[in-house]
Amino acid sequence: MDSFPAGIDQIPEPLPRWEPLHRWANNPYTVLGQNFSPLPRPGELKQRGTASWYGRKFHGQKTSTGEIYDMFAITAAHPTLPIPSYARVTNVKNGRSIIVRVNDRGPFLHGRVIDLSFLAACRLGYTMNGSAEVEVESLLASDTPTNVAAAVQPVVATKPKPISIPLADAGNGAIYLQLGAFGSLANAENFRNHLSSQLDSDANKLLIQTIGQLHRVRLGPYPNRQSAELAAERISGEHQLPAVLSH
Repeated sequence: MDSFPAGIDQIPEPLPRWEPLHRWANNPYTVLGQNFSPLPRPGELKQRGTASWYGRKFHGQKTSTGEIYDMFAITAAHPTLPIPSYARVTNVKNGRSIIVRVNDRGPFLHGRVIDLSFLAACRLGYTMNGSAEVEVESLLASDTPTNVAAAVQPVVATKPKPISIPLADAGNGAIYLQLGAFGSLANAENFRNHLSSQLDSDANKLLIQTIGQLHRVRLGPYPNRQSAELAAERISGEHQLPAVLSH
């Protein structure tokens, strides 16, 4: 690899979204005489320590998920964060921050808390130094908008509440509850299947709406805003799911 790929400056940060945990990569394991027990769920870790990065030596090799490592993707390796999950990493010295997708294990050197991909380390400004002091915060899917196009504010992770966005008066027009939005159709289908086992009588109302590259998991239709809001309150309370009203 002699040059950087075209458009590297335009590669966007990943948006935290629900993904099923990898079947094997989250089991307890031992490396270099150290025992590690991965966390059972995201959103439960905040730490400070030294970040390193990995690049060409590992480019093209398999990560702990079996995915191929791409030094020009915005990913990271962590000893105990759930795989896959998302984390916000902040360079303490310069204040730069980035969201990364955790899909690998490591680093295992004493004092190192996270390994970022080459591109992620570039964005934080420490590739020339090799390492930097950072803060790492594990993120829940609700830490970013579920409806990116509408720029809805994040839902509080501890107790999601329905988000109400302005809707035109549609008379008897149908209204839906959006429960998630994904760039991957496979992830949207996995999320829908996961919800269908929890929603009981509402499962037959689950559907996927695709607009361009965005796949929205929706529940409905409801005949009016009042019935949709009542359903949103119930679902948010019973299942800890953010719900966005939309047409």
